[in-house]
Amino acid sequence: MKNITAPQGGSPTVPSRGADGENFPVASLLLPAALRPAVRSFYDVVRAADDFADDPSLSAEEKARQLDRMDAGLTGDPQGDPRARRLVAVLEETGRPGAERHARRMVAAFREDIAATPCRTWEDLLRSCRGSADPVGRFLLDLHGEGPQGHAASDALCTSLQILNHLQDMGEDRRRLGRVYLPVGWIEEAGGSLADLEAPALTPALRAAMDRALAGTAALLREASALPRLLRSRRLAAETSAILSLARALHARLQRGDPLARRIAPTRGDAGRAALAGALRLAGVGR
Repeated sequence: MKNITAPQGGSPTVPSRGADGENFPVASLLLPAALRPAVRSFYDVVRAADDFADDPSLSAEEKARQLDRMDAGLTGDPQGDPRARRLVAVLEETGRPGAERHARRMVAAFREDIAATPCRTWEDLLRSCRGSADPVGRFLLDLHGEGPQGHAASDALCTSLQILNHLQDMGEDRRRLGRVYLPVGWIEEAGGSLADLEAPALTPALRAAMDRALAGTAALLREASALPRLLRSRRLAAETSAILSLARALHARLQRGDPLARRIAPTRGDAGRAALAGALRLAGVGR
């Protein structure tokens, strides 16, 4: 769950690259104030669960135990993680009981990540994103009282964000966690191997596989572009427009750059353009 961050205030679209390494804000000032506590509580839960799964200092058994405790809290178990129990309570207060099911889907996906099974195909990668990313969008849709008309476009957006982050972090994911999200079959078809991910720069095989993934992500972003128009909530549409702008910027930078040689991330200029996109959508321009 690398694709979101929940800022406590300030600019709604400035990407963060601190300890979390996130690019895309979800609890920004564009969202209704009454819903931000629920979004932040959701973020606290899934961020903590993801951190457990990603902690190289923990054994697989301890990671699983911590995730089980988080999931227990999401079911209301008093012995569960207090952050999870807090989310259940906040959602009750917000009038959205049951929306914690989306966090449970993500906890289940993080549990699968512990095994670090490489994605061999594009379908493997999409399947991974359905659990580790798509629930973020479904949670926000439910929280805002949106209907199913936005589900497909929301899933496309969340999946594209997750893939972009996997490409951005492909070297670090391999070194720190032994994970490979870029389809191994594509790397091998281009004449490479998993060892290419340990190189200081993209090999021709990695570049070819990455370009295929970027082409697939571009198709997802085209599908996702309909989402702001499908939403009843103008504020959620504005947030979505800002995130789409950042996603397109990161996609373009990954097309031109080498994430093994240097960090590829949205710039302040990209953030400014995303803020403008969100503001224009909020004002009703271009609907």
